[in-house]
Amino acid sequence: MSPRRPENPPLDRDRLADDPMEQFAAWFAEAREDVPLDEAMALATVDEAGWPDARMVLLKGFGPDGFRFFTNYESAKGRELEANPRAALVIYWRELDRQVRVRGEVEKLSPKDSDEYFASRPRESRVAAAISPQSRPIERELLERRFEEMLRGLGEDDPDRPEHWGGYLVRPTAIEFWQGRESRMHDRFLFTREDGGWRIERLAP
Repeated sequence: MSPRRPENPPLDRDRLADDPMEQFAAWFAEAREDVPLDEAMALATVDEAGWPDARMVLLKGFGPDGFRFFTNYESAKGRELEANPRAALVIYWRELDRQVRVRGEVEKLSPKDSDEYFASRPRESRVAAAISPQSRPIERELLERRFEEMLRGLGEDDPDRPEHWGGYLVRPTAIEFWQGRESRMHDRFLFTREDGGWRIERLAP
């Protein structure tokens, strides 16, 4: 049995950056060292009828403007974001006993940004993105046939990014940092956008 990881130091206000994206960058850098699935995050959306939906996606960039991910615009999440361009994210790093929750407005990334990320993906992943009618019913045999047909048709060429596939940016209006304690007296700090800056509050565990 592997030894238990030492508990994190208490999360006090003076240990936090004034900007939540700077704080996230610091935590993400630590996750890069210790967490196998550091980019995994839950994405929650709401459809036209008000029903919530959630799934795991990969965080593919972040910065002062927010958090990025990529998907098929015609997928269930794409249709839900078209109807209601708001979302919530949960990034949970079990190995660090830390969680980050995000709520924000969502917008599509520019075609240039989507092209650049698409070109960085493995070739077969690009083919899969191009041929898959994501979230719609399909027989596996047909999906495999489409995949093989596109590979043969491309020859040595690379696939272009399809118009139905690209990136989204979640512009946060609220970000919460949660850090666990063995006593269950967990540390929670909520950053809420306010008057061009951020209000910071400690929350009860």
